[in-house]
Amino acid sequence: MRDADAARDRIFRALADPSRRAIFESLTQGEAAVKELTARFDISQPAVSQHLAALYGAGLVKRRREGRIVYYSVDPAALDPLIDWVTHYRVFWTDRIGRPERLLEATDDEQC
Repeated sequence: MRDADAARDRIFRALADPSRRAIFESLTQGEAAVKELTARFDISQPAVSQHLAALYGAGLVKRRREGRIVYYSVDPAALDPLIDWVTHYRVFWTDRIGRPERLLEATDDEQC
């Protein structure tokens, strides 16, 4: 499996969980510690830590330690593999299907 495929698969797996998506979205607003995230969500501290570990493992978040506290933040380039993948298929479908207006025009022409 190519590195890009593996990275994309890790991201999809990590974001498949609704709680992880919510935590990730929360971190887009700024850096937060586990304790802060636990207070924001109706999830136990160990569960938040596990979700953060999955997000970190997928490369979606960064962490920095300040004393005993670990702060998490979104890695700005984290979604690049997904953006590249979506862009590839967007071009593919645009080329294959075209715009919806063109599809409707073709249907109208066939009915005349």
